[in-house]
Amino acid sequence: MKFRPLHDRVVIRRADGDIKSKGGIIIPDNAKEKPQEGEVIAVGPGSRDESGKLIPLDVKAGDAVLFGKWSGTEVKIDGEDLLIMKETDIMGIVDKAEAAKKAA
Repeated sequence: MKFRPLHDRVVIRRADGDIKSKGGIIIPDNAKEKPQEGEVIAVGPGSRDESGKLIPLDVKAGDAVLFGKWSGTEVKIDGEDLLIMKETDIMGIVDKAEAAKKAA
């Protein structure tokens, strides 16, 4: 990707939505709800405090995150639909390793 976000902005690839309902009915594209989970693709350097000191972001590229339903701005970069949002719009990081341990 040739895009680098500025300040405390984060670029996220939205996770794929379910194509079937719990009952097995195939959901058409226009009726799907957009997932509120995604993968961080790129992060900015961070924000600055009142003294000008750089505050690095808590998320990094590759993190799986949860965000609000209406968070971010949808953009198309290199033909791919992505979201750009501030780090404060991200609700949390999903720890995939912990979820794998519980499943095992």
